[in-house]
Amino acid sequence: MDLFSHVLVAYLLTFGITGLQVQYLAAGALAGGLPDADALLFPLSRRWPILRHHGITHSLLGVTVIAVVGALVAPLILPGSPWLYFVVMEVGGCAHILQDGFTNFAVPPLAPFSERKLEMDADRAINFTTLLVSVVGFYLLLGVERNAVSYSIYLGTLWAFAGFFVAYFALRLTARLYVGRRLTSLGDYDHVVPTSNPFVWVVISERKSADRMRTTFGRYVLGRGLTQGPLTVDVPLEVSGPIDRPITGPEDALERSYPLARHASRFLAETYHFGYVHDEGAAGTVVTWYSLEFGAFGRSAAVDVRFPPRGGAPTVKNAFRRIPAPWTA
Repeated sequence: MDLFSHVLVAYLLTFGITGLQVQYLAAGALAGGLPDADALLFPLSRRWPILRHHGITHSLLGVTVIAVVGALVAPLILPGSPWLYFVVMEVGGCAHILQDGFTNFAVPPLAPFSERKLEMDADRAINFTTLLVSVVGFYLLLGVERNAVSYSIYLGTLWAFAGFFVAYFALRLTARLYVGRRLTSLGDYDHVVPTSNPFVWVVISERKSADRMRTTFGRYVLGRGLTQGPLTVDVPLEVSGPIDRPITGPEDALERSYPLARHASRFLAETYHFGYVHDEGAAGTVVTWYSLEFGAFGRSAAVDVRFPPRGGAPTVKNAFRRIPAPWTA
């Protein structure tokens, strides 16, 4: 989930605990966003993987350490109870974990003792709807209404945003459970992947052998059922044969591009994905492999593999591509 939504939800929860006390609201909102500061640790995470994004800072241990430090330091900056500082920062941090676990971007809440992931797959990691609502929320609460309207109006605005998030999470989770229960009747699928639209879902299965990956996927719309699929891609995990020979067709392009794309992007290795072949005539053939889970604003983390028209070494490039229809929802 996006940073603005993390901070706003933590702000709303803190308000529910302490009321309109600025020092605690600031501390709780800060704690709601701090776990994502692990993105700044990228150079270190290469050496110590536990510092990776969605690593130790997205665990109960990590948020508790942050809350303890906050409880000791915050009273020196803004007077207040160390215990209340600890409570609001712990709640803000735990809310962050739960929101990320609610999406398709798993987090390990018990790290470093267990790497078992919390992943409910009920929403995209970044959703434009919650991002927009959160930005508007901060604009109203901290800009337009702060010290400019009566407390009752400010309280009403807080309840309105709290109601939105409760309704949004409930809708997402209910839809996810409904589609999940229907998987066995839809065909050869064993997993549900959310899109940015709570009424549109991707159903998928992956079968991996020693040297090949077989992916079957379809598009499910609430109220209409399976509207696209099943579509199947069966490709090798590793490159076999010379890579500079000319492409003979779409299936050959998929087979030869997948190992190259998979090794070029950890998003493909760690998320569900699919490939799309673009025949560009004299310019050659381009295969784009899209992550079904890591994307936003109709675009997705992707890898382009371009094959020259008359043979030659393919070029591999990481990109953020618009997802082709009908997967744009």
